[in-house]
Amino acid sequence: MFSNLKRLTSLMLLASAASSVLAAPAPVSDLNNTSGSRASSGNESTVERLERLIQNSNLVQARMQQQIDGMSQEISDLRGQIEKNNYDMQQMLTRQRELFVEVDKLREQVNSQPAASSNAGQQSDGSASAGTFSTNASEQEAYQNAVDLILKKRDYNGAIDAFKQFQKDYPQSSFTPNSHYWLGQLYFAKKQDKEAVKSFAAVLTFADSNKRPDALVKLGDIAKRNNNAAQAKKYYQQVIEEYPNSSSANLAKEQLK
Repeated sequence: MFSNLKRLTSLMLLASAASSVLAAPAPVSDLNNTSGSRASSGNESTVERLERLIQNSNLVQARMQQQIDGMSQEISDLRGQIEKNNYDMQQMLTRQRELFVEVDKLREQVNSQPAASSNAGQQSDGSASAGTFSTNASEQEAYQNAVDLILKKRDYNGAIDAFKQFQKDYPQSSFTPNSHYWLGQLYFAKKQDKEAVKSFAAVLTFADSNKRPDALVKLGDIAKRNNNAAQAKKYYQQVIEEYPNSSSANLAKEQLK
């Protein structure tokens, strides 16, 4: 982008120099110097000499005008490219900002999850509706390692692989709905919408997950991004109906305006 700006500045300076050349009067021989004229032009009359000088001047001006027109078009193209680059950068920053906001939520949840789970207890059959929390250190470490790839290392591709492996190794974990949700967030940021939809849809199967309303909003956002207004409206309305007092419902209302 900076090279484009430098090139744009150079072209504008060149165009300015060309304009000054066009503005300068064309050289005209001294008509009073008849002896020098006869020596250089032979039998050429004064009128013919003036016509030739005017014709040459017109040719020079025409060539300069062509160059200026070409530079103007190139400047216009560069401006369009700069505007596109600025827009793409803003889009990228917006996606990164959304991801970092969700990552902060993840950090808070990871810090509070073990304490909350240890007080929750288990059902009589040894399982819970949203997955059974295990005190197995390897399970917690596997989940924490996946989280650290996002929070500490900013290795989003590695985090995707880690969460997918976690789901295979611990399908009944209480962290499973969260792992689906964060996979959806990572895919969403990478614009891999098909994979993001699968992950967010998996979160919806966990009725007690606190990530369910957020997943509904994200499904609406994906539908909206893919120009499916009817489907997006359906997801937003579902959030408002099922979670009317949630922050996700507020986001859905904003999207429906």
